[in-house]
Amino acid sequence: MSTRALRWAAVSWTATAVASQLFFAFYVALYYGTTAARGNIADWNKAMPHGYVAGDFMGNLVVAAHLLSAVVIILGGALQLSPQVRRRAPRFHRWGGRVYIAAAFAVSLGGLFMVWTRGAVGGMPQHLSISVNAGLILLCAAQALRYARLRRFDLHRRWALRLFLVAGGVWFFRIGLMLWLAIHQGPAGFDPKTFQGPFLTFLGIAQYVLPLLTLELYLYARDRGGPPFRAAMAAGLAMLTLATACGSAVAVMGMWMPRLSRL
Repeated sequence: MSTRALRWAAVSWTATAVASQLFFAFYVALYYGTTAARGNIADWNKAMPHGYVAGDFMGNLVVAAHLLSAVVIILGGALQLSPQVRRRAPRFHRWGGRVYIAAAFAVSLGGLFMVWTRGAVGGMPQHLSISVNAGLILLCAAQALRYARLRRFDLHRRWALRLFLVAGGVWFFRIGLMLWLAIHQGPAGFDPKTFQGPFLTFLGIAQYVLPLLTLELYLYARDRGGPPFRAAMAAGLAMLTLATACGSAVAVMGMWMPRLSRL
């Protein structure tokens, strides 16, 4: 019973996360794509400080590549996680994995470029946390590719799961922030003008530490944990699923949809 509960809890969280990420990808593609198509690239700065800098062609190109790679990662992650795709279309899974890993390298390197050359909201702790997140993406992508080439598919899948989680750091940060704002009915633990404060420092670290820790606990519970531990892990995942759904709903209604409605 505990094994089944754990499996369904994992499936429920994954389905909730994928649905939320797909809407995030839809928002990124529509908002940034529409403004660019209309020749209003400067509007990128309304959602991304320093996203567009007049006269900096190469820098703007890197930002555009970063945004495109983010969409590819989100869409690719949903496909790569699907066991049906792995079983029924292994060739597509392999080529999709190559594209996914290439996009992971592009998005992490683009993120580093944007943080350290264009400036970003927040202070040094957030810049460092973003850089660590980018480094983790590079590490997980390299390891997933390495073990796939060695045909160690057990280790490949573990690193691919880690890659999926760290690649979603930006998404985790946004839904976590919006859930926090909804709970406190406004900013708490940070200054909204400077976008700095202890909560944002915590969230910048938690956006990859919490998902990775949860994954390791889940894998332990699935592979070696006894019934009590599996039941506790299933309950924990159920609570995380609820938090993910609430944070995603607030992000959709309070951040992404309002921006799309102004296009």
